[in-house]
Amino acid sequence: MANEQSAANRSVTFTIDGRSFSVDDPHQTAGELLQLAGLDPALYDLARMRGGNAEPKRFKDDQPVQIHDGDEYVSIRQRAEVV
Repeated sequence: MANEQSAANRSVTFTIDGRSFSVDDPHQTAGELLQLAGLDPALYDLARMRGGNAEPKRFKDDQPVQIHDGDEYVSIRQRAEVV
């Protein structure tokens, strides 16, 4: 029981675009994580980087994300105007 309580109170550290963040709840939505990084979820998606040549896992705003210590995420601009 003591291990469950200490695990529940432990924060999780991860990066978004190379910047370090910590949260107490490892269950977040992609939109919440983008807002934490100061980005507008209407303009960006979130992607979890994977090792090697694996394709990043992309999340839409309302999709749940299970965060683990050391996870690396990047923001992906949904669209940009060409001038």
